[in-house]
Amino acid sequence: MDLRSFDPAQLRQDNGLLAKRLLPWETLNAPFEGAWCVIEPGTASTRHAHHEYEIFIAMSGEAVLESEGESSVFSAGDVVYFPPGTDHRVVNDGTADFRMYGIWWDHDMTRAFDSRHQEER
Repeated sequence: MDLRSFDPAQLRQDNGLLAKRLLPWETLNAPFEGAWCVIEPGTASTRHAHHEYEIFIAMSGEAVLESEGESSVFSAGDVVYFPPGTDHRVVNDGTADFRMYGIWWDHDMTRAFDSRHQEER
C-alpha cells in the first residue's frame, strides 16, 4: 500500500487555486494525472481550456462552475466532465473552502500507459 495523506502545507498556487499533484507517482502505472484542489472563500480558479480531457469530483463545500457561458452549482458528491478545448473555472463565493479532486488525461498519456502495460506482460 502506498498511502498519501492530505497535508494542507503541501498545497501550492496553481491556476488561481491551491493544489497538490497526487498522480502519477513511481509505484502507480496510470493513464491519467490528478491533483487535490482547494478554492478558498472569495477566490476562483483561472478560466482556462486545454487539450486534455478532465473530470472534477467535488469533495466538500459548494462552488459555482462556469463553462462555455453557463454556470452551475457544484457541491460535494458532484462530478463534472470537460472535453478538450472546453473553457472552465471554479468560483467560491462562500465562506468555507471548496475542495475537489481533478483528473486529466490525453491520448499521449493513454498510449504511454498502454505501451508500459504491454511491456509488463
